[in-house]
Amino acid sequence: MALTDTSRRDFVKKSGLGVIGAALAPSILKHLGANERLRTAHIGVGNMGFEDLRDISSHPKVDVVALCDVDSNNLAKAHKLHPKAKTFSDYRVMLGQMSIDIDAVIVSTPDHTHTPAAMMAMNLNKPVYCQKPLTHYVSEARAMKKLAAEKGLVTQMGIQVHSFYDYKLATLLIQSGIIGKVHTVRAWSPKNWGYDGPPPTGSDPVPETLDWNLWLGTSKERPYKEGFYHPGNWRKLVDYGCGTLGDMGVHIFDTPYNALNLDVPKTIKNECREPNGFGYPENNVVTYEFPGTAYTADTLKWVWYDGPGAPDRHEDLILPGAETDRQASGEASQDDQSVKDKISLETKATGKGKLPEQGAMFIGEKGRLLLPHFMELPMKIVDGEYVDISKEIAAVEKAHNMGKPIRNYASEGPKHYHQFVDACLGKGECTAPFEYAARLTETILLGVIAGRFPNQTLHWNSKTAQFDEQEANEFLLATYREF
Repeated sequence: MALTDTSRRDFVKKSGLGVIGAALAPSILKHLGANERLRTAHIGVGNMGFEDLRDISSHPKVDVVALCDVDSNNLAKAHKLHPKAKTFSDYRVMLGQMSIDIDAVIVSTPDHTHTPAAMMAMNLNKPVYCQKPLTHYVSEARAMKKLAAEKGLVTQMGIQVHSFYDYKLATLLIQSGIIGKVHTVRAWSPKNWGYDGPPPTGSDPVPETLDWNLWLGTSKERPYKEGFYHPGNWRKLVDYGCGTLGDMGVHIFDTPYNALNLDVPKTIKNECREPNGFGYPENNVVTYEFPGTAYTADTLKWVWYDGPGAPDRHEDLILPGAETDRQASGEASQDDQSVKDKISLETKATGKGKLPEQGAMFIGEKGRLLLPHFMELPMKIVDGEYVDISKEIAAVEKAHNMGKPIRNYASEGPKHYHQFVDACLGKGECTAPFEYAARLTETILLGVIAGRFPNQTLHWNSKTAQFDEQEANEFLLATYREF
């Protein structure tokens, strides 16, 4: 359910402001002109957080003034890059002590800590760059969006490929009507951020370098078990991450979602195993139905496939030149059902008949548009054949002053981060602000919740932020532990 004013105040208190003390008044963010510098504080500096730190600080007008991580090894590595920055293990202490010395905050923690940390920063009037998915719960996404709007803050979600050439090109091509109105999107990733095994038993000694209580944060208390949580496997677990859908889904959903100008879905169904209360299913097929927009049919069907073997075979995903396993082997008759069941969309590893490992397919009135993930041009397919769209691409490039694609992640990756820095400095705007990111994240999280009710269609009311199926509503709002 949506956060009321009372519950939001309680939420803010539990996310750290109340712990630090009522005497800490929010500072008013000064206007940052084009000739000034941006002082940044980074919450979470390991793994993706280290990449965020590197790319934010590569902007020539950024000064990193504070670093925070619950793992002292991560902190030490980051501090070597920025020896003048002050270091902390508790973001609440950092924001409390350094509020007047910080201009913007970067949140790069596991998903369950995104909102507690970001809400505290925003309540201190700080612009926030937050990693994807924006939040761990639907109610948090709505609260983040609301607070950012109320305070007029610069915000950006960490979906850096949002700013890459091929994704911007695909968006403009779809909106130009290159395949007409779109009625279906199919998107996929074979990554496995699920866990079908049993919960661990017993406990292991907490590493001396890790503050386990701070890592757990507002999530429920549980014993530490090596290999299950920190540093990498938390994405698989329901208390901390959002599975493959929350990890790769945000990236791969982003362009179709943006191109088609979608809002949140009306119905959601997840075909997966029964929930075990600990790990996400390793394979999911999530079907959404969205209200129509100017770029879609009256309704839009969206199917997401993840996990080993994804995507499932479907005629919408057969590519020109594709040769099925049966055709390649010639090993069975048309009536051999056991072999029919093995026929796959995976094709010979040569030519354009092979489906990209990850990507999205738009299906419209006038053909299909394939968008590989990532750094590859979109391709149009009509009547089972590729169609030359070089003229359409050239027209879009010229009309939008796009220039030519640069296929270099090292140079392209920082652009999304620099966009945030520039917006904080009063130059330009962010293209993935919380207003947009919250809707995209809500859509993702509704599919995650549907995994708790396998093969059941859930009906979502965007106005009330409630499911018609009351049993599903308990998963919309977090219960926060005081820590």
